[in-house]
Amino acid sequence: MTFEEFAREHLPPPPARVLEVGCGQGELTTALAVAGYDVLGIDPLAPSGELFRRLKLEDLEETERFDAVVADSSLHHIRDLDAALDRIASLLTPGGVLLVEEFAWDRLDGATLDWYYGQRRALAAAGHGEAPATQEELLRDWKAQRLGLHGFDALRDGLSARFDEVAFAWTPYLHRTLGGIATEVLEQALIDAQAIRALGFRYAGRPSGR
Repeated sequence: MTFEEFAREHLPPPPARVLEVGCGQGELTTALAVAGYDVLGIDPLAPSGELFRRLKLEDLEETERFDAVVADSSLHHIRDLDAALDRIASLLTPGGVLLVEEFAWDRLDGATLDWYYGQRRALAAAGHGEAPATQEELLRDWKAQRLGLHGFDALRDGLSARFDEVAFAWTPYLHRTLGGIATEVLEQALIDAQAIRALGFRYAGRPSGR
């Protein structure tokens, strides 16, 4: 299941008003617009067009509320996470829903690192990318590249303080850095067998007390 499919399961029916926070190149915003939603995508680097605005969440000035807010891999790098989640809660209508796709980079354990290292080495041997010399080097680079990003506890605690959980699911994540549908299938199979940890997660919640 893709994040779009997960979102469509929990979104109110079109033409509900939807805000995408951190829309990137706008694929999800565009897909929701095609499906009939009244959608706005915001991002400092958003594409041009009537569906988008080039701004940060804290700079969004809206008098009307949204029936849903979608955040696809964007919350982890927002500097003031608490302020951002407060803002999102304030933008939602009563009964509105927040839909999140994120990754828990700090859940990388020994078994998961071992598998990831092996996959990186195999790809390098096939001519795709450069292999890390050791697992220690891979782990050091992994942490360095994510320095300053919110980890799982910060994300989950921030959400739990403001929203009532509707749905939560762990998902594969490492395949995104490895490439290929076959890698995603393998990663999911190993997660199901509890051989490695899932680092991705999806969440749906409604503002508490509404």
